[in-house]
Amino acid sequence: MAGLVNLTVLAGAAPADAAPPRIVVLGDSLTAGYGLAGDDAFPARLQAALKADGIEARVVNAGVSGDTTAAGLRRLDWALATGADGPPAALIVELGANDGLRGLDPKKTEANLDAIVTRAKAQGLKVLLTGMKAPPNYGRDYAAEFDAMFPRLAARHGVPLYPFFLDGVAAERSLNQADGLHPTPAGVAVIVERILPYVKRLIDDP
Repeated sequence: MAGLVNLTVLAGAAPADAAPPRIVVLGDSLTAGYGLAGDDAFPARLQAALKADGIEARVVNAGVSGDTTAAGLRRLDWALATGADGPPAALIVELGANDGLRGLDPKKTEANLDAIVTRAKAQGLKVLLTGMKAPPNYGRDYAAEFDAMFPRLAARHGVPLYPFFLDGVAAERSLNQADGLHPTPAGVAVIVERILPYVKRLIDDP
């Protein structure tokens, strides 16, 4: 029943006085907005972009700097808790970068992401999975195994995949902060521009 309610709200069939649908972004520092003002973080910029296109939604920043997929899984129940405006309607999963940076076992990373998507779908949420690329310093075999898990998970669960969260931003010095890892406001703008069609399809998909 909760899933039907969520779908109705996202489809725009809710009463006029209903709260905007809540989209939770579960992520790490790339979601939290490391080194940025709050209104420059990805969730805030995504909400603004949706509003500019006439779509009312509340995009919740559930990003914690340094989080791995295991840490994201541990706080999933908190992130998806029902609030005053009801349960969330959708989940964007932005995790995996820190697993790759630490060279963690891709099988364990995949299992954590699998559990996150499974539990979100069980609550009736729509899910958008975002992919990440492994750093090159762990070798080709590790990178191949790491990179392949995101499309495999999306296919397994029948959820949309945005292939690479940092598409158009990674390795672009002008779009990243001094550490070379975290986007500047201009970098966030590129991410939002590229992922926006995926989010809009997520909202519109019945």
